[in-house]
Amino acid sequence: MTVKFTLNGKEVELTSSGDTPLLWAIRDEIGLMGTKFGCGAGLCGACTVHLDGQPIRSCQTTISQVTGKSVHTIESLSLDASHPLQKAWIAHQVPQCGYCQSGQLMSAAALLAKNTQPSDSDIDAAMNGNLCRCGTYNRVRAAIKDAATEMRLHG
Repeated sequence: MTVKFTLNGKEVELTSSGDTPLLWAIRDEIGLMGTKFGCGAGLCGACTVHLDGQPIRSCQTTISQVTGKSVHTIESLSLDASHPLQKAWIAHQVPQCGYCQSGQLMSAAALLAKNTQPSDSDIDAAMNGNLCRCGTYNRVRAAIKDAATEMRLHG
């Protein structure tokens, strides 16, 4: 099966089985390593990417489901850590082991694309299902709030 979609703003074409998980296509076929495999059951959020602007679990989404659509991975935020979320993550020292962080950042980016003044409950709802074994949830919330402020101030 040939699947065409946009990945981080560029057209890609894959020839794979339609039931191949998007995660494996991104990592193994395209070679982008930022999106992580966590649980394989869509429960931990490590594999979160955006599909047409919505956060989804790439381990549970097949490539046939993304035909003609737009996918964004962690690499689309910025390559030089200049995105407000990346800067806030660094300032608040959010990552410890770091494994869940690409999924955390992608969920946070989807939230801030819609709401640059999120309340604690908005943040909790948007980040629900993104598990952090290190327990940095308070840092995540603080970083999201700081990034939201920067986005409001600097567009």
